[in-house]
Amino acid sequence: MTRVFLIPGLGADHRIYKNLQFPGYDVINISWIDPQEGDTLADYAQKLIDHYQITAGAVVVGNSLGGMLAIEIAKKLQLQKTLLISSIKTKSEAPVSHHWYRRIPVYKLLPAGLFPSLGVFVKFAFGKMNKDDQWLFVDMLEKTPPYFAKWALGAILHWDNQTIPQNVFHIHGNRDLVFPYRRLKDARIVEGGSHIMVLNRPSEINAWIKSLFYS
Repeated sequence: MTRVFLIPGLGADHRIYKNLQFPGYDVINISWIDPQEGDTLADYAQKLIDHYQITAGAVVVGNSLGGMLAIEIAKKLQLQKTLLISSIKTKSEAPVSHHWYRRIPVYKLLPAGLFPSLGVFVKFAFGKMNKDDQWLFVDMLEKTPPYFAKWALGAILHWDNQTIPQNVFHIHGNRDLVFPYRRLKDARIVEGGSHIMVLNRPSEINAWIKSLFYS
């Protein structure tokens, strides 16, 4: 049975995928492992490959940061499919603001423990959610290891990938404020979809998955 590895985004865990369906596949939820100082996203992707024994022929699904890691895994292994949800494929798709944050790395000055307490502010950038999803979002954010969160912010901002591996499929919302869709190439666009559409627009994403796997 083909294995499907689900990688969450920054500030999330496996529960972000609670509404997605992969019938007939062996689904493995990936949890964060500790990075080392200086690790790039490519370095961290190798750690995930080793820890979870990801092999060629698998399917890797990534949401937001998870999508960037999925790209790095696909550069190392010949995957059956790589699915990106609300993410980016290359450095050129990243927001222009990333350039300025690299030049003026304010994130380095923030205490690592501050990130999990930002849920009330961050959720507005991620999009409108119902009460249950709001609770889940804040709970996931509060459970994110602070050291991991601070490392991930720096790794995201310094991601310099320019290669798109084979068999990459990308779905994105046109109201995503984290990764604006106009900078993307070759992505399925969901009208009204926000950065958190993996939670609040599962029907469109499941239909897209079905078209890739079962049609």
